[in-house]
Amino acid sequence: MSEAFGLIPPSANISTLIAGFRARGLSVKDLVVLQGSHTIGISHCSSFTNRIYNFTGRGDVDPTLDSEYIPKLRGKCRSPADQTTVVEMDPGSFKTFDDGYFKLVAKRRALFQSDAAMLDDVETKAYVEKSLTAGSTFLKDFGESMVRMGRIGVLTGQAGEIRKVCYQIN
Repeated sequence: MSEAFGLIPPSANISTLIAGFRARGLSVKDLVVLQGSHTIGISHCSSFTNRIYNFTGRGDVDPTLDSEYIPKLRGKCRSPADQTTVVEMDPGSFKTFDDGYFKLVAKRRALFQSDAAMLDDVETKAYVEKSLTAGSTFLKDFGESMVRMGRIGVLTGQAGEIRKVCYQIN
Protein backbone atom coordinates (compact mmCIF):
# COMPACT_ATOMS: atom_id res chain seq x y z
CA MET A 1 0.00 0.00 0.00
CA SER A 2 1.17 3.50 -0.65
CA GLU A 3 1.67 6.19 1.95
CA ALA A 4 1.60 8.72 -0.92
CA PHE A 5 -2.14 8.22 -1.15
CA GLY A 6 -2.60 8.13 2.60
CA LEU A 7 -3.15 4.38 2.77
CA ILE A 8 -2.10 2.50 5.85
CA PRO A 9 0.40 -0.31 5.14
CA PRO A 10 -0.72 -3.97 5.29
CA SER A 11 1.72 -4.56 8.16
CA ALA A 12 -0.02 -2.08 10.50
CA ASN A 13 -1.11 -3.13 13.98
CA ILE A 14 -4.52 -2.29 15.44
CA SER A 15 -3.31 0.85 17.24
CA THR A 16 -1.86 2.27 14.01
CA LEU A 17 -5.03 1.36 12.12
CA ILE A 18 -7.35 3.00 14.63
CA ALA A 19 -5.19 6.12 14.85
CA GLY A 20 -4.94 6.35 11.07
CA PHE A 21 -8.67 6.04 10.54
CA ARG A 22 -9.48 8.50 13.34
CA ALA A 23 -6.98 10.99 11.88
CA ARG A 24 -9.05 10.86 8.69
CA GLY A 25 -12.30 11.42 10.58
CA LEU A 26 -13.41 7.79 10.36
CA SER A 27 -14.60 5.54 13.16
CA VAL A 28 -13.41 2.16 14.37
CA LYS A 29 -16.49 0.66 12.73
CA ASP A 30 -15.49 2.33 9.42
CA LEU A 31 -12.06 0.72 9.82
CA VAL A 32 -13.46 -2.80 10.08
CA VAL A 33 -16.08 -2.30 7.40
CA LEU A 34 -13.64 -0.81 4.89
CA GLN A 35 -11.10 -3.58 5.61
CA GLY A 36 -13.91 -5.89 4.50
CA SER A 37 -13.31 -4.65 0.96
CA HIS A 38 -10.47 -7.17 0.92
CA THR A 39 -13.17 -9.68 0.06
CA ILE A 40 -12.49 -8.80 -3.59
CA GLY A 41 -9.23 -8.73 -5.44
CA ILE A 42 -5.73 -10.05 -5.27
CA SER A 43 -2.47 -9.19 -3.56
CA HIS A 44 1.16 -9.58 -4.49
CA CYS A 45 2.99 -12.01 -2.25
CA SER A 46 5.38 -9.22 -1.26
CA SER A 47 2.59 -7.64 0.80
CA PHE A 48 2.49 -10.56 3.24
CA THR A 49 5.41 -12.99 2.75
CA ASN A 50 7.02 -11.73 5.95
CA ARG A 51 4.14 -13.45 7.77
CA ILE A 52 4.99 -16.84 6.26
CA TYR A 53 8.79 -16.68 5.99
CA ASN A 54 10.42 -14.15 8.28
CA PHE A 55 8.00 -12.52 10.68
CA THR A 56 10.43 -11.29 13.33
CA GLY A 57 13.61 -11.47 11.27
CA ARG A 58 14.50 -14.94 12.55
CA GLY A 59 13.01 -17.04 9.73
CA ASP A 60 9.80 -17.62 11.67
CA VAL A 61 6.10 -17.31 10.87
CA ASP A 62 3.44 -15.02 12.29
CA PRO A 63 2.02 -16.93 15.27
CA THR A 64 -1.42 -15.36 14.69
CA LEU A 65 -1.69 -17.00 11.26
CA ASP A 66 -3.45 -20.40 11.05
CA SER A 67 -0.61 -22.94 10.91
CA GLU A 68 -2.55 -25.10 8.42
CA TYR A 69 -2.88 -22.15 6.03
CA ILE A 70 0.85 -21.35 5.93
CA PRO A 71 1.83 -24.28 3.65
CA LYS A 72 -0.92 -23.27 1.20
CA LEU A 73 0.41 -19.73 1.04
CA ARG A 74 3.99 -20.96 0.72
CA GLY A 75 2.85 -23.14 -2.16
CA LYS A 76 1.81 -20.00 -4.01
CA CYS A 77 4.51 -17.63 -2.77
CA ARG A 78 7.55 -19.87 -3.13
CA SER A 79 10.10 -17.46 -1.68
CA PRO A 80 10.24 -14.39 0.55
CA ALA A 81 11.61 -12.44 -2.41
CA ASP A 82 8.60 -13.15 -4.66
CA GLN A 83 7.55 -9.81 -6.16
CA THR A 84 5.35 -11.03 -9.02
CA THR A 85 3.00 -13.80 -7.86
CA VAL A 86 -0.51 -12.77 -6.87
CA VAL A 87 -2.85 -14.50 -4.44
CA GLU A 88 -6.60 -14.13 -4.01
CA MET A 89 -7.40 -12.16 -0.87
CA ASP A 90 -10.63 -14.13 -0.39
CA PRO A 91 -9.88 -17.52 -2.00
CA GLY A 92 -12.83 -18.98 -3.84
CA SER A 93 -14.85 -15.78 -4.02
CA PHE A 94 -12.32 -13.03 -4.76
CA LYS A 95 -14.59 -11.65 -7.49
CA THR A 96 -17.67 -11.52 -5.26
CA PHE A 97 -18.33 -8.63 -2.90
CA ASP A 98 -19.65 -10.23 0.26
CA ASP A 99 -18.80 -10.63 3.94
CA GLY A 100 -16.73 -13.75 3.22
CA TYR A 101 -13.41 -12.15 4.13
CA PHE A 102 -14.52 -11.83 7.75
CA LYS A 103 -14.82 -15.62 7.87
CA LEU A 104 -11.17 -15.86 6.88
CA VAL A 105 -10.17 -13.26 9.46
CA ALA A 106 -12.02 -15.19 12.17
CA LYS A 107 -10.22 -18.40 11.09
CA ARG A 108 -6.88 -16.53 11.29
CA ARG A 109 -6.45 -16.77 7.51
CA ALA A 110 -6.26 -13.07 6.63
CA LEU A 111 -3.36 -12.29 4.30
CA PHE A 112 -2.39 -8.97 5.85
CA GLN A 113 -1.29 -8.25 9.39
CA SER A 114 -3.61 -5.24 9.28
CA ASP A 115 -6.59 -7.53 8.73
CA ALA A 116 -5.47 -10.09 11.32
CA ALA A 117 -5.09 -7.18 13.77
CA MET A 118 -8.87 -6.77 13.83
CA LEU A 119 -8.92 -9.69 16.28
CA ASP A 120 -6.66 -7.74 18.66
CA ASP A 121 -9.27 -5.16 19.70
CA VAL A 122 -12.58 -5.76 21.46
CA GLU A 123 -14.60 -3.45 19.20
CA THR A 124 -13.13 -4.60 15.89
CA LYS A 125 -13.29 -8.27 16.88
CA ALA A 126 -16.98 -7.86 17.82
CA TYR A 127 -17.78 -6.58 14.31
CA VAL A 128 -15.85 -9.45 12.69
CA GLU A 129 -17.83 -11.92 14.81
CA LYS A 130 -21.12 -10.14 14.06
CA SER A 131 -20.38 -10.49 10.35
CA LEU A 132 -20.40 -14.27 10.76
CA THR A 133 -24.07 -14.27 11.72
CA ALA A 134 -27.24 -14.14 9.66
CA GLY A 135 -27.82 -10.60 10.96
CA SER A 136 -24.71 -9.18 9.28
CA THR A 137 -25.12 -5.55 8.23
CA PHE A 138 -21.83 -5.46 6.31
CA LEU A 139 -23.23 -4.48 2.90
CA LYS A 140 -25.29 -1.61 4.31
CA ASP A 141 -22.45 -0.53 6.60
CA PHE A 142 -19.98 -0.62 3.73
CA GLY A 143 -22.07 1.78 1.67
CA GLU A 144 -22.27 4.22 4.57
CA SER A 145 -18.53 3.98 5.29
CA MET A 146 -17.66 4.51 1.63
CA VAL A 147 -19.69 7.71 1.62
CA ARG A 148 -17.79 8.93 4.69
CA MET A 149 -14.45 7.96 3.16
CA GLY A 150 -15.41 9.71 -0.08
CA ARG A 151 -15.61 12.98 1.84
CA ILE A 152 -11.96 12.86 2.91
CA GLY A 153 -9.75 15.49 1.34
CA VAL A 154 -12.19 16.61 -1.33
CA LEU A 155 -10.79 19.56 -3.25
CA THR A 156 -13.27 22.22 -4.32
CA GLY A 157 -13.21 25.58 -6.06
CA GLN A 158 -9.80 26.61 -7.42
CA ALA A 159 -8.11 23.79 -5.48
CA GLY A 160 -10.15 21.13 -7.25
CA GLU A 161 -9.97 19.74 -10.77
CA ILE A 162 -12.58 18.17 -13.01
CA ARG A 163 -11.15 15.65 -15.45
CA LYS A 164 -12.92 14.49 -18.58
CA VAL A 165 -10.53 11.51 -18.62
CA CYS A 166 -10.07 10.46 -14.97
CA TYR A 167 -6.65 8.84 -15.36
CA GLN A 168 -5.19 11.78 -17.32
CA ILE A 169 -3.68 14.68 -15.39
CA ASN A 170 -4.24 17.96 -17.18
